Amino acid sequence: MFERNRPVGTEQVAVAVEIALDDGSEVAGRLLIPAARTAFDVLNGPALFLEFEPYEGERRFIAKSALKAVKLLAGSQPTNLAHRVRDLDGFDPHAVLGIAAGTAWDEVRASYLARAKAYHPDRFAGVELPPEVASYLSGMLRRINSAYAALEIAEQARKKVVALRPEAVFASGARA
Repeated sequence: MFERNRPVGTEQVAVAVEIALDDGSEVAGRLLIPAARTAFDVLNGPALFLEFEPYEGERRFIAKSALKAVKLLAGSQPTNLAHRVRDLDGFDPHAVLGIAAGTAWDEVRASYLARAKAYHPDRFAGVELPPEVASYLSGMLRRINSAYAALEIAEQARKKVVALRPEAVFASGARA
């Protein structure tokens, strides 16, 4: 539906809520807020009305003065996902891949392949994901690839040391 009164470029996010009104009725649906703001900002902002879309019914505006309580039903917020992607301070490749230090290389590779398959954004190409979920998936895949690359460099260095180890020149035969 084309809305003429909405400025171009203002995207909205739907937040699942249950609203208790002053008349004693309760409605469940989605509170529509600007993408750059939180539900707290909208509820405490200067606007007199909230844009609300009930699960069954048409979109409408509810006066803030008619609100008795608002219960947010949304699970994780985009800020939590963004925080987890940026949490690289204690980067431990073993923890990212879910393995213990000293694990055999075959198990390291198997863990890498399983996690890369689980977090790969192409796996969800047929589904329209919110931008914060898509960025979380790509961020986690970058972390998984970095962890595997770090462990792979160490494994290649170990193999090189073993390959360059000189063999004994003089070997005595078995004594009889």
